Amino acid sequence: MGKPTGFKEFDRKKVEWRLPIVRVSDYREIYTEPKEEQLRTQGARCMDCGVPFCQSATGCPIDNLIPEWNDLVYHGRWREAVDRLHKTNNFPEFTGRVCPAPCEGACVLGITNPPVTIKNIENAIIDKAFDEGWVTAKAPLSRTGKSVAIIGSGPAGLAAADQLNKAGHLVTVYERADRIGGLLTYGIPNMKLDKGVVQRRLDLMADEGVKFVTNANVGQNVDAKQLMVENHAVLLSTGATTPRDLPIPGRQLNGVHFAMEFLTANTASLLDSNHTDGKFISAKGKRVVVIGGGDTGCDCIGTSLRHGCTQLVNFELLDKPPQDRAIDNPWPQWPRTFRVDYGHEEAEEKFGSDPREYCILSKEFIDDRKGNVTGIKTVRVQWGKKDGRMVMEEIAGSEEVIGADLVLLAMGFLGPENTVSEKLGIELDPRSNYKAEHGKFETNVPGVFAAGDCRRGQSLVVWAINEGRGAARAIDIYLQGDSTLPAPGITMGSALLSAGS
Repeated sequence: MGKPTGFKEFDRKKVEWRLPIVRVSDYREIYTEPKEEQLRTQGARCMDCGVPFCQSATGCPIDNLIPEWNDLVYHGRWREAVDRLHKTNNFPEFTGRVCPAPCEGACVLGITNPPVTIKNIENAIIDKAFDEGWVTAKAPLSRTGKSVAIIGSGPAGLAAADQLNKAGHLVTVYERADRIGGLLTYGIPNMKLDKGVVQRRLDLMADEGVKFVTNANVGQNVDAKQLMVENHAVLLSTGATTPRDLPIPGRQLNGVHFAMEFLTANTASLLDSNHTDGKFISAKGKRVVVIGGGDTGCDCIGTSLRHGCTQLVNFELLDKPPQDRAIDNPWPQWPRTFRVDYGHEEAEEKFGSDPREYCILSKEFIDDRKGNVTGIKTVRVQWGKKDGRMVMEEIAGSEEVIGADLVLLAMGFLGPENTVSEKLGIELDPRSNYKAEHGKFETNVPGVFAAGDCRRGQSLVVWAINEGRGAARAIDIYLQGDSTLPAPGITMGSALLSAGS
């Protein structure tokens, strides 16, 4: 794939982000316009691997045909590249922007060299396709007469809707918010995923026949059981929206918020009024502490900087990751290494240092005696192994109070809210997710299916797409007895891994 000797001739070169000092003053996407020659050169680095692990079980959950479209880009055959991309991915413009790229972590070239810039190439293919007018609405030629209700319009629900519509079913997507898109719209900030990009795809789906209903809180103002009566199948794709809390003294103080409260209100106000309505939690002029790393924590950092915070610290409970793979983290596993994301880079530009503090435990929120948070009492911790497990120990004498006017809790999510499941009698698994076997996706209630984070737990957008596509196939089989929709999760690479295990 690509140029046979390209991986030896060319170095990895990512598409640059806009300069931190520039991009932090607006909410436009952080990305710059890629140069075609650079992308073709990066496509040339794709090796003629015996097994392309990038699209196997440890790489891409939706089995993107990565070596094929790398080769097509190298040869300048962009029109064919987008067709290959759409064979496995309904929304490459989403994954190309927000996916952490496990495919690059599994790239064979990555054993000895920096991997191919797969994510950049994917995003460039779909953006060029839209620019050239190659992506157009294609309604199904015939309808089955079967109807499906999908509850939740995040990536899992949208992927399922797109696939089921292609199969000819009548699909209605119900969303409790005022805009379609779920976490794509309100969970991911505009600078990472412009909402015009989301709306562009939603408009295509609507033109193809998918019906969207907003402000439809199923279990509240929409009867869940009535949806079962009115439709031949129901899919729950409600996400894992119950946040992990931090129940320490002072949690009730003003100024302590869940990350999604902060991010959702910010995006809503931005879209509604360009922040002129004041209906958001502002970090302007405040000392901000973000508790929890990961993508959500980074998004809180980037958003706080754009508001104009005066101080910013990011608490991480775990040790700082190593620069290179640890001995217990071999290829092709996801590399658990130190990374600098866009928010960290921006914070360092403004304040002169990376905002992350490692091995720090929050003990108490400090009250200003008026009901507002004014600081956090912390203690340093050290990690070690005991009986084969990692254990944490507080370091005596390391107590400290960090000033804070705004604290954002970005510690992940525990599972779905139970409003719908209680109404329908859905069984939960031991982790409080909707119980449904991957591949079958059907719950204990006949005709009711579950997919995405509400079924598997908090995960990546690309895994949500995998689940949505898989659930669509399962529902199609349930309705028709068979299905021509592809089954995700089956590749040469994953088959070989399974055979060798």
